[in-house]
Amino acid sequence: MSKRTTRRITAALAVGMAALWLAAAPAAWSAPAAASEPEGGRALQRVQSTGLLRVCIWPDYYGITYRNPRDETLTGLDIDLSNELAKDLGVRLRYVESSFQRLVPDLESERCDVAMFAVAVVPQRRVALDFTQPYLQSDIYAIASRASRVVKRWEDIDQPGVVVAVQAGTSMEPVMREALKRGKLLVVQPPATRERELESGRADVFMTDYPYSRRLLDNADWARLIAPPQPFHILPYAYAIKRGDPAWLARLDEFVARIKRDGRLRTAAERHGLGAIVVR
Repeated sequence: MSKRTTRRITAALAVGMAALWLAAAPAAWSAPAAASEPEGGRALQRVQSTGLLRVCIWPDYYGITYRNPRDETLTGLDIDLSNELAKDLGVRLRYVESSFQRLVPDLESERCDVAMFAVAVVPQRRVALDFTQPYLQSDIYAIASRASRVVKRWEDIDQPGVVVAVQAGTSMEPVMREALKRGKLLVVQPPATRERELESGRADVFMTDYPYSRRLLDNADWARLIAPPQPFHILPYAYAIKRGDPAWLARLDEFVARIKRDGRLRTAAERHGLGAIVVR
């Protein structure tokens, strides 16, 4: 990607991300813990007794929990931070592949102890899951082809005949389903991807967040990133667990508070190009 292209896309990101530096009250984002926990912190006890922390990740989340297709290595902010959590707990770490579609059943069936892949705190998930205090927050962005004559500005998205793609199970799906009044929503089911739908012409634009947009910034010179002219739908991102285990939630909240204080969160975020969306 040329330096001019990088500067242009980065400038667009800066406009949309400016609102994220407003102070947020973290307590407003955390789901209420259950009044009682009859099994006495089941997940924490299991982690301590087995010496193993099982972490659900989505291995296609660039900058967060991403598996490089060339060498199969896992990189990203939450790969770094899950290692820090395992160290703090003094246990081994095992990754369990999940996705936003499988998030709730994977946690409810206890396939993993915690989901650590920048899970947006949305009402649909709060019904079934508990969340830590947020550690990231992001608005929604649009990706269109530079060659597109249909979508060049944010105002071009919600127009008759415009096909707007979202990945199934992501936070963008319910948001755009409600927001679109004239455009047509295309929900992309795996193994299909938003990029392929856009490049094939089956979609005119797709919606994503700040972390995933980094994938386009770093790898695709064909893409145009379109930031909303003003905050559109800023969402907090947190770690998620099965509902009703306040002891485990409290331990994870303690971890989030500590990595904010000691700088581990900021350092890891900067390493992966996500410093702009850290929640202090």
